[in-house]
Amino acid sequence: MKPSEFQRVLESAQVPNLLFLHGEETFLLERAYHEVVEKVLDVQGRDFNFEVFTGRETSPETILDACRTLPVFAARRLVVVKDAHLLTAVDLARFLPYLKDPVPETVLLFMGRGIDGRLSFFRDFKKKGTLVEFRRLYDNQVPTFIKEQVRINGKSFTEDALALFCRRMGSDLGEIQAELNKLCTYVDERTLIDVEDVRQIISDTRAESVFDLINAIGRRRPAEALRLLGRMLDDGEPPLRILTMVVRHFRQLWQAAELLKLGAERGEMARRMRINPYFLDGLLTQSKRFNATEYRKAFTVCLQADLALKSSGGDPGALMEQLVLALIQEGERQ
Repeated sequence: MKPSEFQRVLESAQVPNLLFLHGEETFLLERAYHEVVEKVLDVQGRDFNFEVFTGRETSPETILDACRTLPVFAARRLVVVKDAHLLTAVDLARFLPYLKDPVPETVLLFMGRGIDGRLSFFRDFKKKGTLVEFRRLYDNQVPTFIKEQVRINGKSFTEDALALFCRRMGSDLGEIQAELNKLCTYVDERTLIDVEDVRQIISDTRAESVFDLINAIGRRRPAEALRLLGRMLDDGEPPLRILTMVVRHFRQLWQAAELLKLGAERGEMARRMRINPYFLDGLLTQSKRFNATEYRKAFTVCLQADLALKSSGGDPGALMEQLVLALIQEGERQ
């Protein structure tokens, strides 16, 4: 089941007796978990009817005993198993009899990073219960999430303000939600968030900084590129993470250049690159600053930097500076 479908289930107040929430998008998963708690339990009855276990530390028998305990002064009780991906196949098999005949008054909720659909446990669970996967949002899905969150607070973005917010925030939904809360508080009773509001509240982050860094590299501006790199390092950004972002950005640029060469439409380009159309113009402009030979050499240089960062005893900051200069110099040689 998709999260949107599960949300409709929660809104109907018909929470299934057997639930398994899993996936890499922990922010949405945790939010769904808290919504289940609110739907199943009254605040007054939680001390008696709410038990939380972990897959690593708790035996299946203990969890099953809790499931078979009847609620106290309430219609239902909630039993939660966090880190369920740590349960072994043998442990999961012990739940099979319960899956066939769950206690009607108990909601048994598993939470984990992923599932193994080959196991009998999950095959049976699909027949009797509800599995909901929370996948990480693609870059082109993040703006929709942001607009939905501010709409809940009675706010909206101008188009330029939304583009700037997305560029500065990246795709970590937890960070996005925290900054949206600050932004909504800042604009107070105003309902429209503009560019200046975003600039005042949301500082430059790695998503925008790496864009500026690649732009400086593409324009063959070593002083500016080194200054931007230094700012990212001073802000505590780990060198390997910066390298990962640089590689990802160059990959997007190369893909944009190839799609442009093939004459792809803007909508098709955004879909195939899995980015929001807001970012397309900037990527297309940058992509024209490099040719195919430069892209190949850029990935070679990045691979060398990756090996050096992971294996040598050299200064990570100095190695990243060497990478930036090497990327600029490779272009100058063309």
